[in-house]
Amino acid sequence: MNKKYIWIPAMAGLLALGACSSSDTEESGSGEETGSGETTTVQGASGEVELEETPQNIVVLEWVYAEDLLALGVDPVGIADLEGYNQWVNVEPELPEDITDVGTRQEPNLEAIAQLEPDLIITASSRHEAISDQLNDIAPTVMFEPYPEEGEGDQYEEMETTFREIASAVDREDEADQVMEELDSSYEDVAAEISDGGYEGNEILLSQAFSANDTASIRLFTDNSMAVKIMQEIGLENAYDGEEFELYGYTETNVDALEPYQDSDFMYIVQEEDNVFENQLAGNDVWEGLNFVEEDRTYALPGDTWTFGGPLSAEVFAEQVSDALTGE
Repeated sequence: MNKKYIWIPAMAGLLALGACSSSDTEESGSGEETGSGETTTVQGASGEVELEETPQNIVVLEWVYAEDLLALGVDPVGIADLEGYNQWVNVEPELPEDITDVGTRQEPNLEAIAQLEPDLIITASSRHEAISDQLNDIAPTVMFEPYPEEGEGDQYEEMETTFREIASAVDREDEADQVMEELDSSYEDVAAEISDGGYEGNEILLSQAFSANDTASIRLFTDNSMAVKIMQEIGLENAYDGEEFELYGYTETNVDALEPYQDSDFMYIVQEEDNVFENQLAGNDVWEGLNFVEEDRTYALPGDTWTFGGPLSAEVFAEQVSDALTGE
């Protein structure tokens, strides 16, 4: 049964003015008249949250939700792991210069969050379900889940659904429509570039690799991942047909697993200082004997390529894939 937190913004601080109800609302993101005005119902992974006013001071504890707000023209006041966001999430617009870092995503600083006097906290249930009560004591908290279980949709569908829920929370539904329309248009442009380059319909083995205990660990992205769904949007196919469902959208494996897919095009993400293909796999008979290596059909994406995120990151990723293939 879904929980529903009903919140009335007050003077800030740590007092929770919410009440719990076991009743479900038929539509998420919908408004309903109450004695004090119109409320907005936001559907999260842990239940519904009703907001009686549009939030003005929002703290986000996962990067993707900061990106979602920026796409809607809303600046969050606090974010977890600001340095990491700036390193990995390469989108415009950027975060405001005066945003406050509230600790790590793994262990956010509750005191720092409370000092910002937020009227909404947005995070992921898989990350912060254990501290949901403490967060709700500070401000109404909506938790989403970016990694759907098997049979509950893929990461791309979840990304769009969550983006629209956040848009509803901040009263920016029209802006959300425009962002998604612009994303679809950008896909069409990128697909045309890929087609003109002769790559339309190509099977891509998308990977991310790094060293672990001085051996090459290779992630192969599965069909439920956001990255693969974006590739499909721009006219490419996923070569990898992993047999098991992978919650996070990739299988972690080794170089031997690449052999069945050697007739596809190989696209990879590595850090410049940790290029396992030039280091650990240099001289490796399996690696150097793969058809896509011998035929020079390997394509490097930038080391800071972000395969998660929201619609802005999706547009950037699509362009990076096209640039890698076409050599631009």
